[in-house]
Parts: sequence; C-alpha cells; structure tokens
Amino acid sequence: MYGSDGINDDSERTAFRKTEKKYKLYYDSNSKSKSSKKKKQPRPVDLSEVIDFKSILESFARNGDLPAGISKLQYQFDKPVFCLDNCPGFYFIPAALSMEEQCRWIKESLVSFPQPPNRTNHHAFYGAIHNLFNAAKSKQVLVKEDITPGEDNSNALDVNYHNHRWASSEELDSYVNGNDFKPISAPVLLRKLRWSTLGLQFDWSKRSYNVSLPHNKIPDALRKLAKKMAAPAMAVGEEFQPEAAIVNYFGSGDMLGGHLDDMEADWSKPIVSMSLGCKAIFLLGGKSRNDEPLAMFLRSGDIVLMSGEARERFHGVPRIFTDVENAEIVSLEKQFSNEDDIDYLEYIRTSRININIRQVF
Repeated sequence: MYGSDGINDDSERTAFRKTEKKYKLYYDSNSKSKSSKKKKQPRPVDLSEVIDFKSILESFARNGDLPAGISKLQYQFDKPVFCLDNCPGFYFIPAALSMEEQCRWIKESLVSFPQPPNRTNHHAFYGAIHNLFNAAKSKQVLVKEDITPGEDNSNALDVNYHNHRWASSEELDSYVNGNDFKPISAPVLLRKLRWSTLGLQFDWSKRSYNVSLPHNKIPDALRKLAKKMAAPAMAVGEEFQPEAAIVNYFGSGDMLGGHLDDMEADWSKPIVSMSLGCKAIFLLGGKSRNDEPLAMFLRSGDIVLMSGEARERFHGVPRIFTDVENAEIVSLEKQFSNEDDIDYLEYIRTSRININIRQVF
C-alpha cells in the first residue's frame, strides 16, 4: 500500500501510475553526494494542474464564481460543499474541521486509536502494543517479556495478550544479555506506525472485515462528527451509521497507491475521509487505472466524501508535503506550541493523518 512501484519504463505504466510518478517525492541525484553535508533537496514538481479547493472556496466567498466542472451542492449545511460535475458521489468540504477539532483528532489518532483491541500494522509482528505514544515521549524501548517455564499462556491468541513490555534505557543493558529478541525503541515504532483500525476490525490479509475479532465501537464523538459530515452524501431520510474506520499515518516520502475501497456492503453509503497535518495531493481517477486521474490538494481540516459512482473510482495519495513552504501547518503549530504539546508538534511537522470512516453493512 505504501511505497513506490518498481516499474521503470513509462510505456508499461497505466495513466494512474504515470500521474503518481509525476507527483511523487523524488530527490535530485546531485543532492545525495556522499561528500556533501547539505540536506537532500526535493526535485521540483509542477503543481499548476492540481485543483485547489482552498482557492476555490476563497474565490466563491468573494464573488460567487466557480471554475468549470465544479459546482456547489445545493444543500443546507454549515460549510460549502463542492462537487465535481463529472463524478457523481464525490464531495469536497474544505476547512470542514475547526482548529480545535483538528488538534483533538490528531491527539486521539496518536494516543487512543492505536490502543488494543484496535489493531495496527505492528500487530502481526509484536502483538498488541499498549501506550505507544506515551512510551515514545519517554524514549522507552520494547523488550520481550520473560515467561516463566510452565506458566499458562493459553491466552496468547487473544488480541489483548502481549509478550512484550516497555523498558527504560537504564534497564536495557542488563536485559539484552542472553536474549535473542532485538529491542526496538518506541520513537522508531511510532514513526513506523502506518495504520490502525477502529470499530469492526479489517483483516488486511483477507481484505475483509472480521466481525469475530475483539473490538470497541467507534468513539461517540467521532461517530457524531462522521454522521454530521456524511449528511450531504446521504439519501433523503437516511442516516450514516459509522461502524469501522481506518486511520492512515503518512511520513515524508510515504504514499498510498491507487486502490478501490470495495469491502463494504453498500457503496451508496459514503466513506468520510478526514485530513489532518501536512498538506497532501489526492488523485481521483476513473473505473480503470488507464483513466487519467485528477489531482487535488488535501489540507488539514478538509473532508472528502465518496459515495455511489465515486466509490468505483481508483484513488490514492502520491505525495505529502513536509517542507515549511508547502506543508501549510502554521496554524496547527501555534495550537501545539505549549510545552505539554511539544511531542504532538514534533510528530505533525513531518506527518499527515487520515481518518476514513465507513458503514460496513
């Protein structure tokens, strides 16, 4: 899902892959010289064709003008909702979340959402990991928990079972001797966090929801927000039922390849996708990878809804911007400027978080 494709010949690429390559982060080859101590410089990219809904919103607020192919949904909502005329079921709500809401969901995404029984990409290797963000703050290290011979560990298959624990750096020297498990630091694990699942748990190996896995319901506040934001995409008289969510964590150079979200029963119901942190480019293609996609900016606080026909279109994220000029997180940095929030600030300066909420059945 993350990373780059291995195809080098453009003639073998689909239109979607070619556009991914166009916007993907590359570094100038001459900036990687071993003799140079200069920071690697990103290769310049032409952003002139990227749809900018922030500018569209500002222009619409000034004079009511909209570019060709984009319209405003005639729906009583507290924020303007924009549509693409050639893509029924796609809705873009720029600046949908207040700064306070953005900060809240960034904190929840780092502290609460990776907590068991919610699974993360670390689960397959380490099992359930508790309190990852707090462990990273205190620079702790994950070590293997010793099990006494003959001890009953029949709960080893339980999602809440874990045979690892956090240790301080002071403990580490005495622990390593005679142990075959290589400890790994919490800050490294936090940076390698790529996804967590809320509500009904998604089985990535089978690409399906596993209702038998232990899980908690999506938090009430997130459910309420998702229901409110989904309303413009819902049929009259129907209400969105949030049953599962996937939280994606992006670092510099990460990408989300073109894909379909097709594991839910009713595609007429929207996926509610919330962007937090550094600005990104989102690609919305067609029903084939050979259809050339549209590119648009996603900023912190933006919400995208995809329902109906839009659910049948390939989409992905080829680029996030972590440089000061393009990340556009100055307001977030001010919100996280107090001493208690310094770890959130450090994380979000080079990261993007996406929370996408689904009705499964």
